[in-house]
Amino acid sequence: MHRSVLRGILSQLFSFLFLLILVSCYNRGPITPDAWNLTEQQLDSISFYTTHHYTQNYNFVVTGDSLVVVAQQPEDMSVPDVVSVEITAIGEEKQKDSITLHRHEHIVVADIQTVPSDTIDSIWVKVARDQLTFGWIHEKELLDKVSPDDPISQFIDYFSDVHLLVFMAFCVLIIAAYGVRLLLRKGAKIVHFNDIPSFYPTTLCLLVASAAVLYSSIQLFGPESWRHFYYHPSLNPFALPLHLGLFVSSVWAILIVAIATVDDITKHLPLADSILYLGGLMAICAVCYVVFSITTLYYIGYPLLLAYYYFALKRLTNLPHL
Repeated sequence: MHRSVLRGILSQLFSFLFLLILVSCYNRGPITPDAWNLTEQQLDSISFYTTHHYTQNYNFVVTGDSLVVVAQQPEDMSVPDVVSVEITAIGEEKQKDSITLHRHEHIVVADIQTVPSDTIDSIWVKVARDQLTFGWIHEKELLDKVSPDDPISQFIDYFSDVHLLVFMAFCVLIIAAYGVRLLLRKGAKIVHFNDIPSFYPTTLCLLVASAAVLYSSIQLFGPESWRHFYYHPSLNPFALPLHLGLFVSSVWAILIVAIATVDDITKHLPLADSILYLGGLMAICAVCYVVFSITTLYYIGYPLLLAYYYFALKRLTNLPHL
């Protein structure tokens, strides 16, 4: 029993380690001397790209309710007159030489200027919706109301929302606690507590917990690398730095193990019981994601993950007929 469990776990670990070796061996290619033969404007653009992770011709999509840009050049406007708004007695607003862009509209960065005399934000960005619709806006205001025009970046935006995460944590914990209690009272199969003889469900839960800890660790110790990944996402772990490649690899591992888990569950349980088991498994995975992603931000997630590994593997090795 214990040998088959260890063989299954070791096979998963060796596959994961092999993937890590491939990620670490990735070579981006040599940098030739010609790569440094650049003009001053190109060097400025590269410098801005390095610190801000976007530059001209970068595509955004408006995520705020509206985005107001002004037609004047930044140097032609005094600070108090930036996007000035006149409120009339009847509550109507008139914006001077401004254009309003709306939610879900796609825009592109047309130009970037630095205005040192601007005490609000020295960086101005010119964005365009089309050839006739364009204007300038402070960078900070722009970035607060847009998202990179990429589905991966927008997915990251959605799941990085603090209010959403807190709401999900509350809902998931309550629903999962109630669901697990109800399933146990009915004698239904559920991972960790009344499990089936398979190591796939436990492996899936451990992968989700580990990925959540890794995600929050990157937020803590490598925020700039995560910000760059946010602006230039990729699902190819070989094209990313080691820590980001490891995270993307863990996401792929979750998807692969999830498919294997569904297949294995249907072999052990009837259809109705399989659906019930999968519902409980999804609840446990959701709890793992929420709990470990939040607790790691306060450094509690690391010892908690070790304790969870000990608990999960101990429960797994005690399963009969495994």
